[in-house]
Amino acid sequence: MINLPTILENVINLSYQVGFWIKNETKNFNSDAVEIKGLNDLVSYVDKTSEQQLVIGLTKILPQAGFIVEENTKSNREEYNWIVDPLDGTTNFVHGIPSFAISIALECKGEILLGVVYEISRDECFYATKNGGSFLNGNPIKVSTNAILKDSLIATGFPVYNFDRINPLLKTLEYFMRNTHGVRRIGAAAVDLCYLACGRVDGFFEYNLNAWDVAAGALIVQESGGKVCDFKSGNNWLFGKEIIACNNNLFSSFAAIVGKNFNEVN
Repeated sequence: MINLPTILENVINLSYQVGFWIKNETKNFNSDAVEIKGLNDLVSYVDKTSEQQLVIGLTKILPQAGFIVEENTKSNREEYNWIVDPLDGTTNFVHGIPSFAISIALECKGEILLGVVYEISRDECFYATKNGGSFLNGNPIKVSTNAILKDSLIATGFPVYNFDRINPLLKTLEYFMRNTHGVRRIGAAAVDLCYLACGRVDGFFEYNLNAWDVAAGALIVQESGGKVCDFKSGNNWLFGKEIIACNNNLFSSFAAIVGKNFNEVN
């Protein structure tokens, strides 16, 4: 039996250590160090070195765990698995935009047991354990109680290389632009989810995401009183490359709007 509170404390400390290194790299980072993985898909030595540091540290914390990581430093599936994004918001980092984070989750048999998201520029550490509540820098957080769509603020992400669903995305954006306080695109899905968890935004949706983008943030949303699903209101959000997250009061109507637009036959 694993000791989640002890593991959580160690993961938070590791996130701070690696985050401190990433923050120092912003001082001298040169765009010449950027590599192109695919269309508009950027990576640098910062992503790779951060992941290496995290894999080493997480292996010490839970030696029997496998890894699902973005930069393929290590890839093996076990009963317990670390799901890691070493730098969520790489494009922000490369362009000097201060919203990027480390995201770490611990998964067992499809269930997320622990999630830590360290937003480096603002020095904000969001974290949660299953049935243990969600916290920001040691303080409990909750999703908003807003029940009126026109008074809500929505977060989303834009595709950078997969534009197959651009039409339903634009239709959905238009609806929320006309019927809410507005739409924000921060550029880091883990941060979007944490901002939802602490009530800064009321709803979030995005497609073409990977498990490391959403695993930690989704648990933090759930443990702060919010709900998550896929675009069909099902549970295939971890590996299904699409997610809806919202506070409890708006969830049904919010999910219905996104689902209708993305699932209707054109």
